[in-house]
Amino acid sequence: MSLVQPSMSKSRPVSGADWWRGAVIYQVYPRSFQDSNGDGIGDLRGILQRLPHIASLGVDAVWISPFFPSPMKDFGYDVSDYRGVDPMFGTLNDFDALVAAAHDLGLKIMIDLVLSHTSDQHPWFKESRQSTDNKRANWYVWADAKPDGSPPNNWLSIFGGPAWHWEPRRCQYYLHNFLSSQPDLNFHEPEVQEALLDVARFWLERGVDGFRLDTINFYFADKLLRDNPALAPEKRNARIAPEVNPYNYQEHIHSKNQPENLAFLRRFRAVMDPYQAAAVGEVGDAQRGLELLGQYTAGDDLVQMCYAFEMLSGDRPTAAAIAEVFAKFDRVAADGWACWAFSNHDVARHVSRWNLGPQAARLFATMLMCLRGSACIYQGEELGLPEADVAFEDIQDPYGLEFWPEYRGRDGCRTPMVWTTDNRNGGFSTAQRTWLPVPGAHLRRSVSAAEADPTSLLHHYRRAIALRHAHPALVRGAQSRLRTQGGVLAFERHLDGETIFCAFNLEGSPARMQLPAGTWETIGRDLGSAVPEASGEIHLGPWQSCLAMKR
Repeated sequence: MSLVQPSMSKSRPVSGADWWRGAVIYQVYPRSFQDSNGDGIGDLRGILQRLPHIASLGVDAVWISPFFPSPMKDFGYDVSDYRGVDPMFGTLNDFDALVAAAHDLGLKIMIDLVLSHTSDQHPWFKESRQSTDNKRANWYVWADAKPDGSPPNNWLSIFGGPAWHWEPRRCQYYLHNFLSSQPDLNFHEPEVQEALLDVARFWLERGVDGFRLDTINFYFADKLLRDNPALAPEKRNARIAPEVNPYNYQEHIHSKNQPENLAFLRRFRAVMDPYQAAAVGEVGDAQRGLELLGQYTAGDDLVQMCYAFEMLSGDRPTAAAIAEVFAKFDRVAADGWACWAFSNHDVARHVSRWNLGPQAARLFATMLMCLRGSACIYQGEELGLPEADVAFEDIQDPYGLEFWPEYRGRDGCRTPMVWTTDNRNGGFSTAQRTWLPVPGAHLRRSVSAAEADPTSLLHHYRRAIALRHAHPALVRGAQSRLRTQGGVLAFERHLDGETIFCAFNLEGSPARMQLPAGTWETIGRDLGSAVPEASGEIHLGPWQSCLAMKR
């Protein structure tokens, strides 16, 4: 049983058009959260069953990864029907019940809209591929071959190889930035935009509170289909694709990031505003991520927030690196709003990626709740789940199968959630075999085990989120320039006369620093916050924070 009752978990209901600003969002990967019918795959009723756990964390919203009908070549990110629920996840009635229950618990529901591409099994594509003169002939990005029969340009797919696939019925190539079974929609076609906006309206009418917009910077491709230039080796960054992927060899200035995107995002925002809904966009770009974040979230007529990949990187963030991220943010995205995440369904879990011990994991959780922006946590992050070691014969991810063994894919962060320690499936499923195996090493970190341990990371996340909600300055206040002193990162948050000082020792050795001038009261003691001496000197142990409120 949760030590925090869901009805008591929130200090205030989240309401109003700006509910998203500073919100804490919990990501659910449906296949792996809770199986309610014993088929080894998580589903919507399973999420409904576990909503009390999510609510007990004190989060504001739940982001649910795709559950639409799909051939599941990319596990739901290849949509064949935007207005339905895949039978493996349940029904539209199940979804409606989930939304209603979430709202009763004070939780917003955000769903994952994959608009840049569909499945090749979507009726739109089935029609489009038949000829060059049918009703939807221009709904996807089609192009003639070069005179020698080769693809129209040099664009590459994130999943490996050329981004073009030959269609013999049209004797043309179609664009696919991901799998060849995920053809890209042609956003230059007005009817495509209208159809996708109608999809958003459909879900808003069903009560959703917002969207996570997959690959938001991939919507438009260059009309002229110009070649991408080569990227200098010293500028290559494996943040978006693994090092072994040739995708890193190009600067993708024509295949994505097109200026026409802004006009479409304004139209999308206009659809959301009457419902007080919000969107967080995924910006997938290793060179211009923060700049695009700034463009897409500036003002009040585009998407409300985006996350780039700076905090999803392979290297553990140092104080200097985080300070530089925010300095760059202030240069290129000062009018924008970020949603920071350390883990999600596409990257190795951060406790493994950054090799974090228990103290370090606690510190990063506290820091996430103190940084300016919204925050997203991924299922199991609150348990400190490490990346799973999935054997090759159990791999499901097409990305992992393509680049094995140098890159093992994304299955290691997608294994089932562990709820109990009393069976091999960790309370996730009664099936003999689950879609991905439940790692034995995860069982001792189950929710039930964490609930019984007052010192667990789970309880720390609850306390950190509660601290955020208790101080409006941490939710939506301004943030001072980030300062570093050795391995210590420090800054202040300000709002309506409230000032919160935050310092984090991001190294495994002790450190000292001085409080700013003034009278301060220590907060966050239940998070391990250091208590300054009367002189204002702060002694920080390894991986320790100091949090104080100005009086």
